[in-house]
Amino acid sequence: MSPTAGPAGERVPSPAGPAWSRWVGRFLARVVWSTQVLGSENVPTEGPVVLAANHTGVVDGPIVLGVAPRPLHVLVKEEMFVGPVGWVLRAAGQIPVDRSGGRRALATGLGVLRRDGAVGVFPEGNRGRGDATSARAGVAWLALNGKARVVPVAVLGTRRTGEGVNRIPGLRRRLVVRFGEPFAVERAPGVSGKQALEDANERIRTALADLVADTVATTGVALPTDDPNRERRAAP
Repeated sequence: MSPTAGPAGERVPSPAGPAWSRWVGRFLARVVWSTQVLGSENVPTEGPVVLAANHTGVVDGPIVLGVAPRPLHVLVKEEMFVGPVGWVLRAAGQIPVDRSGGRRALATGLGVLRRDGAVGVFPEGNRGRGDATSARAGVAWLALNGKARVVPVAVLGTRRTGEGVNRIPGLRRRLVVRFGEPFAVERAPGVSGKQALEDANERIRTALADLVADTVATTGVALPTDDPNRERRAAP
């Protein structure tokens, strides 16, 4: 399970981690909870790909990892990498993200993509409403620099209105994971790097927001209407 060197010398986690940890995620998705999976055929089976998912609850990562049709390295906040949970995450090949910048995580994710692997990212950054009204640019940076196709992923049911962001869903709760159509983002000739990053980020955010809204409408599984993190920060 030790890291290996990528094509450009990056230290990237071994593909063996996601290979076995998918079974853990699959058990959680299919046995502990009742997860409906839609559009898995949209995920490219080969080549670099970034899965960009909305984020409402603590189990979003394991669920996406378990139902994705190929091994996946997910960017996870570094605060989770402590104790037994941290050991499991590292052994599973997941990537810790430093909230102060995340450059090391992006470099590691880029190494995975240059190895023709798959990376999972939550562009919203924090667990909240999951409506993708905002997105951090790391996902666009990875897609542009890793020449990876992007697949938006809608995750519903992992948190309901009134539940904390760290709340574990009840046994056999209905969850939904829907993989959208893949697309590529590129830097057009004559466009600055900064503008290309902004354009790519907005395209990814819009695709994710549209997919989430459509999935809510078609499945009847609602997003939470509250954002505990935002409301706590706003409190006097």
